Amino acid sequence: MDLEVSPALTIPASELQWRFSRSSGPGGQHVNTSDSRVQLTWNVADSVVLTDDQRTMVLTRLGRQIVAGAITMTASQQRSQLRNRETALAALASLVRGALAPPAAVRRGTRPTRGSARRHLAAKKQRSATKQQRQRPTGE
Repeated sequence: MDLEVSPALTIPASELQWRFSRSSGPGGQHVNTSDSRVQLTWNVADSVVLTDDQRTMVLTRLGRQIVAGAITMTASQQRSQLRNRETALAALASLVRGALAPPAAVRRGTRPTRGSARRHLAAKKQRSATKQQRQRPTGE
């Protein structure tokens, strides 16, 4: 089953490698007999679906999560292997989609307007006056 990351990018099933093992999570009597833990590996460095620019972007943005040129996702939250497969596929798609997203626009700092500064000071004076009214009167 191919993994659609975005409308423009689909990872073919031939590039995805699956490994299964016993999960440590819930399962009851069934837990010791089924390999429900899923490990999904995709080799970014050898992928044919990525352009050179995309490959560089993924490798730099996901540098810590890539070992030997490959991304590995592990899922063992669900009791069924099928659901863990779906979870791992969704996590990989989300990770790659985020790595390929354009960078956010740089925020330019602005100064408050004169009117907002005036309103801010007026509110502070009002709070100060309110708190002054709460004080106990002096006995002079």
